[in-house]
Amino acid sequence: MEQTRLTYEQFTSDPFAAFVPEDETKGALEILQWAYGTYGKSVVYACSFGAEGMVLIDLISKVREDADIVFLDTDLHFPQTYELIEKVKKKYPALNIQMKKPSLTLDEQAAQYGSALWKRDPDQCCYIRKIKPLEETLQGAAAWISGLRREQSPTRAKTNFVNKDERFHSIKICPLIHWTWDDVWNYIRSNNLPYNELHDQGYPSIGCFPCTRAVGNSDSRAGRWAGFNKTECGLHTVQKK
Repeated sequence: MEQTRLTYEQFTSDPFAAFVPEDETKGALEILQWAYGTYGKSVVYACSFGAEGMVLIDLISKVREDADIVFLDTDLHFPQTYELIEKVKKKYPALNIQMKKPSLTLDEQAAQYGSALWKRDPDQCCYIRKIKPLEETLQGAAAWISGLRREQSPTRAKTNFVNKDERFHSIKICPLIHWTWDDVWNYIRSNNLPYNELHDQGYPSIGCFPCTRAVGNSDSRAGRWAGFNKTECGLHTVQKK
C-alpha cells in the first residue's frame, strides 16, 4: 500500500475506499501496516479490551510490538476487564499499555455533580470519564486506531478504514470494518487469545458495570445504557457535551 500521510486538515476521503481486501484478515493487517508505516509512534490504539480489542492487539503486535495502547480507565469497569488487561500485559510485554484516568475521581465527581451521575446523565458521565481523557491522550497524536465494525450498529455502518474524526480533530483508523462477530471469535479461538470471560455470560459489548448488562444473543450494543436513548459513549460521535 502507498504510505500516504494524511492530517486532519488534509483529509477529504478515505484513501482506501476502493481497496478490496483479499487476505484472511479482511484488510486489517494491511491497514495496520500502513498506519504504523505512515505514522509510526504517533498513532495510538484506544482499546476497550473487548473481543475486537483482543483481535487488534494481536494483529498490532505483529506489526509493531512496542505500540502505544491506551485504556480509558473510568474506575467503573468490571473486575474481569482489569484481570484481562493483566493477562494481556504478560502475553505482550513489549506493548506500552497506558491506563488513562479522568481528572476527577469518583468522589470528586459525586461532590460536583451528585452521586451516581451515570443514572441521571450518562452523557455527562461519559464526557468526564471517557471523552475528555481521550482528548488529552490524543493531543500530539497524528492518528488513532479503533475497533469499530460496520456490522455492530446502524451508527457504525458507514465507517471506513480511514476516517476524518471531527470529535478529536484527528485521523481515525478502523481496520476491522469488514469483520463479522463470527470472524472476531474465530480469530480469538484459532489463535488461543485471552478474552473477557463476561463474553461467555451474555455480554457482547462490555463497558462500565453500572451501564452494561447481559443481553444474550441480542444486538451487540443493546446491553449498553439500558433505559436511555443511548448506544454510544460519545467517542465516535461528533456532538460535544
